[in-house]
Amino acid sequence: MLLNRRSCLAAASLALPSAGWLLPQAAWAGGQLEEPLADSVRSAMSAAVAGSGAPPELEFISTESRMSYLRWLVACSDKLAKRKPDPQVRREFLQTVWYEAKRAGLDVSMVMGLVQVESGFRKYAISSVGARGYMQIMPFWMRLIGDGDSGKLFHMQTNLRFGCVILRHYLDREKGDAYMALGRYNGSRGQPQYPNAVFGAQRRWLIEEPRSV
Repeated sequence: MLLNRRSCLAAASLALPSAGWLLPQAAWAGGQLEEPLADSVRSAMSAAVAGSGAPPELEFISTESRMSYLRWLVACSDKLAKRKPDPQVRREFLQTVWYEAKRAGLDVSMVMGLVQVESGFRKYAISSVGARGYMQIMPFWMRLIGDGDSGKLFHMQTNLRFGCVILRHYLDREKGDAYMALGRYNGSRGQPQYPNAVFGAQRRWLIEEPRSV
């Protein structure tokens, strides 16, 4: 179901945590379309999503790269504090977003913008078409490249890993065209509302990013 993404983004920005945080919360995401995958693509994506678990422990090649990461973390943490008031939860979320985005070769600010638009940073969000979690993953992806247990899409690192791997897949299909790849991610390829919403949200997270670990 396609909605006006500008209106959805405004509504998501006003959403506040509720006492029923353990229950699935509505989201306004569109639905990724299930498409046939070549065996080689399926195998590569399955390997890419394997092994997600606890928030990753980051290793840095130098003190400079570690300090750069910490500056990024502090800046993002300040901006995210209202959405995620618990400092530990916020740190683990940002650490995992950074790790999974870098692992998939994605711009961290784009991933943050996508999460903002898709779920408003709500772990248990569910859209009207059944997409789940932070990056609003459709359950069919668990059948295609996971172990079939769609309940795991509410696990933080699993959701972020699937989302980053799927976005990387769409970017590869679109030969690096982020506008078209984001349209595929939302199931609205060729329409401007969703990519423009993500690009707009991305600007909030354009913070100097650290060098790769």
